[in-house]
Amino acid sequence: MVPGGILVTGATGFTGGHLCQRLIADGHRVRALVRDTSRCDQLRRWGVDLVAGDLRDRGSLRRATDGVDVVYHIGALFRPENVTRRDMWETNVEGTRNCLDAAVEAGVERFVHCSTVGVHGDIENPPADERAPFRPGDYYQDSKTEGEKIVQRYIAENRLPIVVFRPGGIYGPRDLRFLKLLKAVKNRKFVMIGSGEIVYQMIYIADLVDGILLCGNNDRAIGNTYILTGDEPVTLNELVRLISEVFGVRPRRLRVPVTPVYLAAMGCELACKPLGINPPLYRRRVDFFRKTRWFDISKAKTELGFKPATDLRTGIERTAEWYRKNGHL
Repeated sequence: MVPGGILVTGATGFTGGHLCQRLIADGHRVRALVRDTSRCDQLRRWGVDLVAGDLRDRGSLRRATDGVDVVYHIGALFRPENVTRRDMWETNVEGTRNCLDAAVEAGVERFVHCSTVGVHGDIENPPADERAPFRPGDYYQDSKTEGEKIVQRYIAENRLPIVVFRPGGIYGPRDLRFLKLLKAVKNRKFVMIGSGEIVYQMIYIADLVDGILLCGNNDRAIGNTYILTGDEPVTLNELVRLISEVFGVRPRRLRVPVTPVYLAAMGCELACKPLGINPPLYRRRVDFFRKTRWFDISKAKTELGFKPATDLRTGIERTAEWYRKNGHL
């Protein structure tokens, strides 16, 4: 790598891929740690240098960080429901420790760690800021919390120049997690679970990448933690109405209570997980309808100059258009 080289973990994922694309467009030499090189055609087209490896493999991390100035640690095992707690822990906790150690050994000048607002769990007194307590609500959030605690210890011990960011709900072109909601609303098959009055806050992918790059470039950021999400908190009812307006359909009024659905999800998990089957319904999905996610991003605005530029309607319109062009809607 030439001076100014950058390593991105999680580059085959949604956020990591968009980050690589932006870094290449900005003229950087970018290296990606990838587990499966068969999934990297787009990265190759962009000109990303690939290193085969895994966050659990210290040797591959040493090779990946050699000669790198900045590491953006985006990679994580993200909530496949048939993945064990041990799998999550080995990648999201021990894998983070391995990445930090490799960066220390390589003399990396800055390490930017992707956490999640999920470390705060359900927000009791919204809006929450970076000082809100850790209250993870599932084993993905548990693993991300423990991974961030390791990062925070490295900061406290001054072992590496580190910045932590906690993204909110991410959406935009190339993400398929948001597709299920948009498709259900568009086809008038969406069913609201509960009152729909819990508050949700999302960030469009281009705005998130802006914030990530500020974490990587702003000297004031070192040693700090930032929540990066959009400016517009909305209730789920408002979100569904907005999606309905984008598609020109009338939202359904069907609602079901939360408790029986949550119990059904628990039963699905108990029945399916021992068999290695991805449950058709699980508690984390039901949590979308029952946990408040409303955050104060004042610190990122003040210290980083973070300014989310994409309003929710525009972001949904752009995302829906990408879904249409790629045959998903």
